[in-house]
Amino acid sequence: MPLLTLTSVRGMKSACLMSSQKHRPCSGISIIIPIWRDGDELIPLVQRLKTFPQVREVIVIAAEPRAGLCDRVEMLGAIFVESSIPNRGLQLNKGAQVASGDWLLFQHADTDLTAAHVAALAAVDRFEVVGGAFYRRFDERHPRLHFLERAERWHSRTFGTIYGDQSIFVRREHFLYMGGFAQLPLMEDVQFSARLRWSGKIKLLDPPVRSCPRMQISQGDWKISLRNLLFHVLFRCGVPAQRLHSWY
Repeated sequence: MPLLTLTSVRGMKSACLMSSQKHRPCSGISIIIPIWRDGDELIPLVQRLKTFPQVREVIVIAAEPRAGLCDRVEMLGAIFVESSIPNRGLQLNKGAQVASGDWLLFQHADTDLTAAHVAALAAVDRFEVVGGAFYRRFDERHPRLHFLERAERWHSRTFGTIYGDQSIFVRREHFLYMGGFAQLPLMEDVQFSARLRWSGKIKLLDPPVRSCPRMQISQGDWKISLRNLLFHVLFRCGVPAQRLHSWY
């Protein structure tokens, strides 16, 4: 699937420039959260994120949202954008189009982003790196994997893929330069991660983030982890993301 077109990128740049001239210079962090259908974890997450002074705006891009979710999100002071189809790459690009912060932070609703994480990103010299993510922390569901964290950190920092549940961040102007995410329903983070590493210096931050996907809890951690690994291998072997999404 195509990335953002050059015309749309230029249009996004122009829109931001016009907005900055009419209002105030771009600054801070724009947090972009894609969801599909449910949103149970969303409301407390948005409430918490809105209290962080470094966060300029929270943008929710919802595909097939539950009734009333838009009103609940907007009552919290966040921006709500509806997507016509569940396509995470498309949804993330839609969020980026309305964002105005220096940093774009792409956040999964079930990843635990705290004040310490936001402060760590705000302290990064945005002229030194183009983007990055947070290290991953194994939680209480993986007690026997804690000894692997050091190796995982080295792998992520050196050449490993960075995934969406690591709260990927990128300078807004660099995101536009890259053309955004490929409009893939799945594996958009894998494809974007490779391009981000190729395009400039990235940085992995502490504290590490923890994700608690409800699917893993309800269907079994190992079952979902093995499925995700299989999908990753199939995607690397050329199976289209659209087909993987239909199996998802």
